[in-house]
Amino acid sequence: MRITSFAPILLLLTAGCVAPKPPLTLCPPRPHVTGYVERMPAIASKFIAARNVDVWLPPSYFKPEDSARCYPVIYMHDGQNAFDPATSTDKLEWGMDETMTQLIAEQKIREAIVVAIWNTPHRLTEYMPPVPPSPPLAHDPYPRYQVARRHPLGDAYLRYLVDELKPAVDARYRTLPDCKDTYIMGSSMGGLISFYAICAYPDVFGGAACVSTAWPAAGENFIASFKGRLPSPRTHKIYFDFGTKSLDAAYGPYQQRMDVLMQGSGYIAGENWLTDKYPGDGHNERAWGRRLPVPLKFLLGSAPAQVSAPGAARCR
Repeated sequence: MRITSFAPILLLLTAGCVAPKPPLTLCPPRPHVTGYVERMPAIASKFIAARNVDVWLPPSYFKPEDSARCYPVIYMHDGQNAFDPATSTDKLEWGMDETMTQLIAEQKIREAIVVAIWNTPHRLTEYMPPVPPSPPLAHDPYPRYQVARRHPLGDAYLRYLVDELKPAVDARYRTLPDCKDTYIMGSSMGGLISFYAICAYPDVFGGAACVSTAWPAAGENFIASFKGRLPSPRTHKIYFDFGTKSLDAAYGPYQQRMDVLMQGSGYIAGENWLTDKYPGDGHNERAWGRRLPVPLKFLLGSAPAQVSAPGAARCR
């Protein structure tokens, strides 16, 4: 659905599910964007440089009959690549807006808000978790990984997301704020920081989609360092995938180690954990967008939609 008039829509925003929410400033319709998108007001961060944040709102968000409804939230890295080829890297996008709209219409997933966080020139270090010492990679596709490992900003980036951005999102939109309704998603380095995020903040994120996870960037010892540190499989869901071409060609052995760790930590394939291999897929937004329905259905396809804010229950 495309927006042609904003005034009637904005009038509906006074009846939030928890408290009245501020009026939104919706972006004008864009040729390749499906649905409602707002550019959030800039957030001055104590931790990292400011950046754009685009928020996609699901089809029922502005319906009068759903004015008290709250929604799960997906936090997505590399946000300029989420919706619009005009803003994306190499003019390739995930098509998150079209895929969400289609899966919602087919009643295959819960309606959800997508918070698309743009990256910056510091992307590599901001998406790099702190890593244990590792031997140099025999075939390091990007030597700059080693530089990022020495100066990781992953913890600072997640502090921004958890302590600054998420509270602002929950204040501005009708969200379901607890961890069982809060997800994180990214590809490549974005997949790496998504995995780290659900481990570092299991009380904030209940699910993670780690797409073409750049395991080699973190070094040989990174996966083993999470033995005994994964979130509880009783309350969390984690998705992984990888292709077989370009950068993804090196990811298989790392993902196998991760899968062993998942099994040893009590995760059950197809229930609270999924790893998919995509032969022939390379390392780009076109491939990630094509398989996007799989992680979305895995994370959002099982629980019934909720129409009011939850209590103070937290994931454990």
